[in-house]
Amino acid sequence: MTTLTMNPIARPHSYGALLLRFALGQMWIAHGTMKLTVFTVSGFAGWLDNLGLPGFMAGPVIVAEILGGIAILLGLYGRWVSLAMVPVLAVALWTHLPNGWLFTNSGGGWEFPAFLIVASLVHALHGDGIWALKSR
Repeated sequence: MTTLTMNPIARPHSYGALLLRFALGQMWIAHGTMKLTVFTVSGFAGWLDNLGLPGFMAGPVIVAEILGGIAILLGLYGRWVSLAMVPVLAVALWTHLPNGWLFTNSGGGWEFPAFLIVASLVHALHGDGIWALKSR
């Protein structure tokens, strides 16, 4: 689909792709907004520094998460944006590995970032579904 598609008789998998796109988009927006409003840019930068990662990446990561989430939500090259966000999830997975499997563990576990990597790859492979502004 290269233009906004509103076919009411779309195949069920198109609706499934739409639901996946909406869930991934809102997740990215929520996580970027949380880093901005709860942790703050400087707090997130300090956390990255404590992990041995470059703290100056805090701002770009927050912007990428929010804008990437909006693009995914709208279906604006969403499948490519999901693919581009996999490295951010891979770093999140790496940072949570020492905390164990469950995300409810102290410091958060790694199952949620691992699931989101798979969901992002499925989105990239399956497509944006219906009502996407610009796919491919």
